[in-house]
Amino acid sequence: MSNFKTQFKNKIKKYSKDEFIDDYVKNEFLSKNGDANIYINIKSKDEIFDSRTVGNQIDLTSSFYDFIEEKTDMLENDVKINLHILGYKFSDDEQELIKNIVKEHYGVDLYLAQREYKEKKNKIFYMFLTGSMCFIAYLLIYLKTDFVFFLEVFGLIFSFALWEACDIYIYELSDIKVEREEICQNLLMNISFEDKTNNK
Repeated sequence: MSNFKTQFKNKIKKYSKDEFIDDYVKNEFLSKNGDANIYINIKSKDEIFDSRTVGNQIDLTSSFYDFIEEKTDMLENDVKINLHILGYKFSDDEQELIKNIVKEHYGVDLYLAQREYKEKKNKIFYMFLTGSMCFIAYLLIYLKTDFVFFLEVFGLIFSFALWEACDIYIYELSDIKVEREEICQNLLMNISFEDKTNNK
């Protein structure tokens, strides 16, 4: 086996282990008390405030949110986040505005995730109800009559409905729960400001 192939396999093995990401997160983010510190250096407020938005609709740039989520994606969802915005002197009003916009942004995200969660739960209920009723109809037709066509129809419907309900419960609902936790983590993020450039 060539030296490159050996190195290739060793790298895959090394970076597949949980210990790698645990050590990375510990060294990169975590403080002694277990909180995660994220630092972002800003040269001007245009890097945070989206110039396309005005008035009550003012928002922060997508790159600012992308930076936060890129960092927080590597953290466990039960870790408290401290976001340090460095390098530009924001006024007190601007600081409060940024904090409020971030909370509003993730508050809306949480609302949408929760709404989707409820919709999925309702879909599971109706799919399970439909499947159960079709199963009962299937049994009645099987035991009482010889209508093979209706037997196949109700059999197909109850199989599909119950399968769909299980699929949504196992996969989609669990994904939304994780997404909800991630949004909550960002919603509860503590934001501080320092008018200097820093490296931790």
